Amino acid sequence: MATPEEKVQFTSWFIDTRTIWPGDKIADSAADALALISEEERQACLRKFRIADAKMSLASALLKRLFVAKTLGTPWHSIRFGRKRDPKHGKPCAELPDGTRLPVEFNVSHQAGLVALVGCKTQFPAHDNGEVEVGVDIVCVNERNDYRVVDEEGFDGWVDVYQEIFNEEESWDMKYNVDPFKLLDGTIVTSEMLGRHDRCCVRNRELVATLPSGEQRKFSSDLLIDAKLRRFYTHWCYKEAYIKLDGEALLANWIRELEFKGVRAPIAGTVARCSTHGSWGERVDSTEVWLKRRKLDDVRMEIRAFEENYMIGVAVKPGNLLPEILTNFKALHLENDVLDFAISA
Repeated sequence: MATPEEKVQFTSWFIDTRTIWPGDKIADSAADALALISEEERQACLRKFRIADAKMSLASALLKRLFVAKTLGTPWHSIRFGRKRDPKHGKPCAELPDGTRLPVEFNVSHQAGLVALVGCKTQFPAHDNGEVEVGVDIVCVNERNDYRVVDEEGFDGWVDVYQEIFNEEESWDMKYNVDPFKLLDGTIVTSEMLGRHDRCCVRNRELVATLPSGEQRKFSSDLLIDAKLRRFYTHWCYKEAYIKLDGEALLANWIRELEFKGVRAPIAGTVARCSTHGSWGERVDSTEVWLKRRKLDDVRMEIRAFEENYMIGVAVKPGNLLPEILTNFKALHLENDVLDFAISA
């Protein structure tokens, strides 16, 4: 195991784009920021149909460039981005104008207004091949219209939609296992209190939980389905973070052989209010990674909740070289942390 002095310095940043660059056109609301990235990156932002997608694309481009510039001291406008291995589908990497690969590893994810980056240097003598790999993914539990499919097909039918991603064991786990969840009166319900009600896969049904005291609590199955959805997205976040670490995206032909054991959805944080920022929730780092029935001891996974609906998952390899906490994300301020640095670089 690497000593604290040998640990790789690990960067974990995020930008919340939900409240920046107001307006309907990114070209008007973010002209100064667009001028700080390459023409190719700029056109990628301008092609986005939805302003929300354009803002996340721009924030991603700025974060990547900021990370490389601050980590290596490379001049801002000398940084280029290419792809490892496959020029079209490979994992993004940083390069100099002459095509020389820069010794950094990074990954970016964006979802529902949040943009996250994790990264580190790759030249590290304690690791045999000098490579460190990282992956990150953001999920937002209530962003999509999941309830429509659940109401039509049941939660089990909804999970079956993703049978090309998850194998039979994973699907069973998501359909019929549930993490503890809170009733409207604050009572915490565990799977043991549910009995066979843990098999329920439909909404709008009255269920009963039996507390250890013998007292019973009636509640709507909507709460159970919400907890199962959160568990599903935890599985999804782990899987995509690992695949992004590997660089093969969700097209990997071994994706159904990639499993996570001991999965538990992190307890949610709190949503942003008028006078407060959203808060971080629980951090979970106890999940095991298995590929083709073999435990991957050199990979570490961690997931953390943000506000009520977001979760950010991080995968790193080799795990022993990275810090103990992987999801200690720092929120960057657009003007102070990003634009001021870029303009002065």
